Amino acid sequence: QVQLVESGGGLVQAGGSLRLSCAASGRTISSYAMAWFRQAPGKEREFVAAVIMNGISTTYADSVKGRFTISRDNAKNTVYLQMNSLKPEDTAVYYCAASHLGMTLGVRPFEYGSWGQGTQVTVSS
Repeated sequence: QVQLVESGGGLVQAGGSLRLSCAASGRTISSYAMAWFRQAPGKEREFVAAVIMNGISTTYADSVKGRFTISRDNAKNTVYLQMNSLKPEDTAVYYCAASHLGMTLGVRPFEYGSWGQGTQVTVSS
């Protein structure tokens, strides 16, 4: 099973940018679809973005489309989430996830078998 560690979270003002990283170990992620989810206090975990194993296809939640970009570098075993034009409602713990179904853009948490510990993103108004 692949182990995932997120980094890059922090406190940013509205309109600012952050780039999250998800470093994988234990196995290469080149055959995995990868995704980002987020969970705000008192809310369910929600889908943010996903990318298939070769990086060609991606999908985004409507709430982040046009502002966030998911990408991957299989040579570095790392996935990224570039977040621009951040809003206070983007405040949440962001989680990286991996699915062995490498060509499937899953949007539901149960479709992913490996998860990181999460990184906090706080956007102030």
